[in-house]
Amino acid sequence: MNDVLSIDEYAALTEILALPKGARPSACVARNTKRLSGLKFIAHEKSGKLALTEKGRQTLFVKNCVDGLHLVAGNPAAKLDPGVLLFLEKKGHVARNAAGTLELTQRGRETLADIDGRTV
Repeated sequence: MNDVLSIDEYAALTEILALPKGARPSACVARNTKRLSGLKFIAHEKSGKLALTEKGRQTLFVKNCVDGLHLVAGNPAAKLDPGVLLFLEKKGHVARNAAGTLELTQRGRETLADIDGRTV
């Protein structure tokens, strides 16, 4: 995944995922449709509706996991999406402590440090 997306493009992907049936996409989606389609993150269905491709879903999930790591690092009592929490626990990035809140494991701290080191 070498395709670097802007905050606006991530917002468009999130909106497309949550777009109700028959609803019109916002200006944010319209601004980013051409690039996201070219990068194969979204595709037009036969009905004309925009939909995320598998690549788009995976990219959005990875972003949600990274955001979840940042969230837990800043607030151990944070609530994460169940799918993200399950993934991060299975991969050993977060664990529940005795108080029942989440905490980053050593692996989670290393991963977050690596991610933050690449984006700076």
